[in-house]
Amino acid sequence: MYNGFAELYDELMQDVNYGTWADFYVRLMELCGIRKGKICECACGTGALTIPLYRRGFQMTGVDLSQEMLWVASQKARKSGAAIPFICQDMRSLHLHKPVDAVLATCDGVNYLLRDEDVLRFFRSAYASLRPGGALLFDISTPYKLQHLLGDRLIWEDGDHITFLWENHFHSRTGLVDMNLRFFVRQEDGRYTRVDEEQKQRAHEMEQIMRLLRDAGFEQIRVFANGSLNPPSEKEERWHFTAMRREEAGGKTE
Repeated sequence: MYNGFAELYDELMQDVNYGTWADFYVRLMELCGIRKGKICECACGTGALTIPLYRRGFQMTGVDLSQEMLWVASQKARKSGAAIPFICQDMRSLHLHKPVDAVLATCDGVNYLLRDEDVLRFFRSAYASLRPGGALLFDISTPYKLQHLLGDRLIWEDGDHITFLWENHFHSRTGLVDMNLRFFVRQEDGRYTRVDEEQKQRAHEMEQIMRLLRDAGFEQIRVFANGSLNPPSEKEERWHFTAMRREEAGGKTE
C-alpha cells in the first residue's frame, strides 16, 4: 500500500492543515494527562503529523508498513532538523524497546485494518507498548463518510502537475470500500507518468471498536467529534477515540 505514490502523497494532501490536527491531538493527550513524553505514531506515513508533534515538544517515533513512505518521512525530518526514528513495522505487531506514554494511529490507520481480529491485534500490541497510565489515541473515518460521501463515487481533479481519478465502491454487507486510484504525473518534458493504486478500508461501527478496546484491556474509553471535544453527531465524518491503560497499584510509574 502506498508504494506507487509515496512521493506524491504530500502534494495530494496539501489542503490538510496538519498543524491544526496536531494541536487537536495535543488537546486530546492533555485530557489523558499526557503533556510531554514519548509518543509512537503508527501508520505515520510521510510524517506529516509526526513532525509537527515533535515540534510541540514530544519525543516521537514513527511506525509504518511502507518503506517508501518512511523514506519520505525521514528525509523531511532530516531537512527540518527533527530527530525522529522511523521504523518499518506492522502496527498489528507493534514492538517497542521501551514503553511509551501514548500510541497514536491517525488519518484512517485503523480503517485499513479490515478484520476485527486485526483491530484487536493492534489494540493489544498498543496496550503492551504503553506504560501504565498511558493512552491510545486514534481517529477513523466513519461509516457515514465511507458509505455516503466516498462510496460508489468517482472523484477527479485535473491539476497543473497531477491529474487523478479516484473511483470507490462500497460493499454494504461487509462494510468494505474498494478504492481504485489512477494518477497521471506531468514530467519535465511534458509527458505523463501513470501511477495506479488499489486500497481497501473498512467502515468500523463505534460500538464494535469500543468492545474491542475493552477486550484489549483499555478503560476510560471516550469518543469525540471531528476536531472537537463535543460528542459526535449522527453524520460525523471522523471519530476520535481515546482509551487508557490501567495504572499500576499505587499510582503511575516513572
